[in-house]
Amino acid sequence: MSRAFDDALSAAGGSLPTWLVLLALKRHPRANQRELAEQVGIQGATLTHHLNAMEAEGLVTRRRDPANRRVHIIELTASGEDAFQRLREAAVTFDRRLRAGLDEAEINGLRQVLAKLQGNVRGPGTSGVVPSACSPGAAAPPPPPEADDAGPGT
Repeated sequence: MSRAFDDALSAAGGSLPTWLVLLALKRHPRANQRELAEQVGIQGATLTHHLNAMEAEGLVTRRRDPANRRVHIIELTASGEDAFQRLREAAVTFDRRLRAGLDEAEINGLRQVLAKLQGNVRGPGTSGVVPSACSPGAAAPPPPPEADDAGPGT
């Protein structure tokens, strides 16, 4: 399933890391690199690699935070916004295809099972959370609130 989602994003001109960064920036505009790495769930050095490529493609800009020059603020460009919309459509289309034939009760049951599995992996005392888009078996992530409401949530 993860490979199929990667293929859908690739066909739309993107990748899973690009989608996750763009999605995180739509949810939290002007995030710093540390916050963005936490939201995407990757190490800072790996994020830097992805941001370098995305900046070279004109999707994001990085600038120093005037309040703390050691911190970089990441923002979407107009091209990044276009890429987000393109990849969002691919994610929503994939999500619809993935959920075809399932009713809400089945989807909710799957969410509960995945949340329990995630809790088991995280260890005792952790709350069950619906898995992120980078988790195996997860559906395409929902669009951020400021995007239109056309796509189903997870």
